[in-house]
Amino acid sequence: MTNNDILKKLRVALMLRDDQIVEILELVDFRITKSELGAFFRAEDHENYMECGDQVLRNFLNGLVIHLRGTKENPKNPNEVLAKHKAEIPKKDSTKERPEFKASAKDAEKGRGDKAPSKTAPAAKKPFKKNNTKTAPKVQVVEKVVYKNGKNKK
Repeated sequence: MTNNDILKKLRVALMLRDDQIVEILELVDFRITKSELGAFFRAEDHENYMECGDQVLRNFLNGLVIHLRGTKENPKNPNEVLAKHKAEIPKKDSTKERPEFKASAKDAEKGRGDKAPSKTAPAAKKPFKKNNTKTAPKVQVVEKVVYKNGKNKK
């Protein structure tokens, strides 16, 4: 597992945004910008992808300890910090904002149950059935070739 994978899993597990990770790194006097941090979370084939170094991961983990536990002079409860992170995530009310979707029939008359569909509309095609009663024997198109790669088999 690479440093990038570890950083991604911690970010997801702790529900951290980029600006929060920058603040955590500043707790241990490690300065990094959001764009530099975003390069760690890109896909490996992206042109701006950057491998997360040991120094960045080490400083992030040390800063995370301070962020969650606090210092000796000012201790914190880690569960309260995590609950605060969870409360900061906006809730999605996708069902209330969007109108309910109802599928409509392609042909307006087809969707009605009280009348038969009109004759002007093209009839639905029946699925094609293969007739397996007349199967032609397989004809060998290419002759079989024996490849010799220079090794004698004895």
